[in-house]
Amino acid sequence: MVLGGEPGPTPATGIYISGASRSCTQANLTATWVANQINRGWHLIPIELDNQAPCGTRTPKMSYDPATGRSQGATRATSAAIAATSLGIPAGSVIYNDIEHYPSTESCRAANAPAVAGRGGQRASSSTSGAEAVETAIKIARVNGRHRLVSMHSGYHGKTTGALSLTARSLYQDPFRPLLPDVAHVRFGDLDELAAVVDRDVCVVVEPVQSEGGVVIPEPGYLKAVEALCRDRGAMLVLDEVMTGLGRLGTWWGADRDGVRPDILLVGKALSGGLVPVAATLATAAAFAPLDKDPYLHTSTFSAAPITMAAVRATVEVIRDEGLVDRAGALGARLLAALTEATGVIGHLVAEVRGVGLLIGVEFRAGHHAAEFLMDLLDNHVVVNHSMNAHPVLRLTPPATMTADEEARLIASFTRACAALAARFPATTTGPTA
Repeated sequence: MVLGGEPGPTPATGIYISGASRSCTQANLTATWVANQINRGWHLIPIELDNQAPCGTRTPKMSYDPATGRSQGATRATSAAIAATSLGIPAGSVIYNDIEHYPSTESCRAANAPAVAGRGGQRASSSTSGAEAVETAIKIARVNGRHRLVSMHSGYHGKTTGALSLTARSLYQDPFRPLLPDVAHVRFGDLDELAAVVDRDVCVVVEPVQSEGGVVIPEPGYLKAVEALCRDRGAMLVLDEVMTGLGRLGTWWGADRDGVRPDILLVGKALSGGLVPVAATLATAAAFAPLDKDPYLHTSTFSAAPITMAAVRATVEVIRDEGLVDRAGALGARLLAALTEATGVIGHLVAEVRGVGLLIGVEFRAGHHAAEFLMDLLDNHVVVNHSMNAHPVLRLTPPATMTADEEARLIASFTRACAALAARFPATTTGPTA
C-alpha cells in the first residue's frame, strides 16, 4: 500500500485507522508504513469510522439515549487512541470521527428530538413563560393523582398562583394568600427532610441548581438520590430547568450532571434565543397520558404557535450545531477562576464565589455590599442580577456566544469594580500597635 505520487504543496491525506464501519481492515496499515509515509513528507490525518447516526442507514449506530451515547463515545475515543498509538501516529495528533449526516427528513428529526428534549421526554406542552410551564406541571401531577406538592426552601418557580405556592418565600407569598393547599417545603440538599414528607400522592419539584436562591449547588449525587426516593415511594419528580437548561451549566440539562430522568422537565428562558416568549413542559408518555386521552383538558391560546415553534427549533439546532453546551462549560470554568482571583481585593467583603458553567454567584457577607457592587458593575457596563431569594448574592449569567475580546472585557470590568468597592470599604486591621 503506497500513497500515489510525491507530496504536493499540501501534502496531507486521511487514513482510516479504526472503527467497525470501515469497509476493509487494511492489513497493510502498519506502524512501519505510517513511518515511511511521514518520512516521505506526507501529513497523515487519522480517521475513526464507527457508530453512525441513529436514524441513518449505516451500522453500527449511536444511541439516542444520552448516557448510552456518552459511553459509546468514550469507548470509541479510547479505541481510536489505542489504534493511533500502535501505528506510531505522532502524539498530539487530532483524530477525526467520520459520521454520516442525519437524513433531512421529518421522521429523522422527530426521532432525534427526545435526545435533545429532556432526558428522553416524549411529550411537550408549550407556553409563554416559565411560570406557566410550572402551572402545567402541577396540573399534570394532579391529573395523575399527586395532590400534594413538595418544593425546596429558597427555590424559585415563578409568581403565578400555583408557581408562587412552590416559591417558598413569604415576602412574595403573603400578599396573595391563601395559595394552593397541601404544599410543603424542605431544605434543599436535605434528603432526610424530603423522605419524611414524600409518599405516592406527592409531586416533588426541584431545581438542579438554585439560581434565585443564590447559585446553591447541591452535593454530587443529590438529584439522583431524590429521583431514587421518588421512584421508591411512587412520587412524581419535576425538574425545573427554566434557568439551568439548554446548556447553561455546561451540560444540555442539569439532570445530565447526575444522570437523572424526571417525569417532567421544565424549560424556558433561552428556548427561543430571546426572540419570542416561550417555555415548555416536557413529560414522559406515562405522565402525559391523561392529557393525551383528552387534549381539551389543558389548552392555551398561543401554545405551539408556528412562529414560536420555528424559533425554538432554530435555537436548539444552533445550540447543538455550534457546540454552545461545551463552550458554556469551558468558558464558565475560565470565568469562575478569573473572577474568584479578582475578588481577592475584597476578600473581607466576599464570602464565596461559586458557579457551574455560566451560572456564577458572588456571595457577599452583607447585602448592602452586594448592592454597592452591583452599582459598580453597572458603572463598568456589566449587567448582573441580584438573587430574589438571597439578596447578598449577585449572579452573572454571560452567554456562551461571548468572544475572546468580550471575555477579556468582562474580566477587566469586574476587576475594576472590585477595586472601586475595595477603595470605599477597605479592610480594617486590629491588633497591638507599637
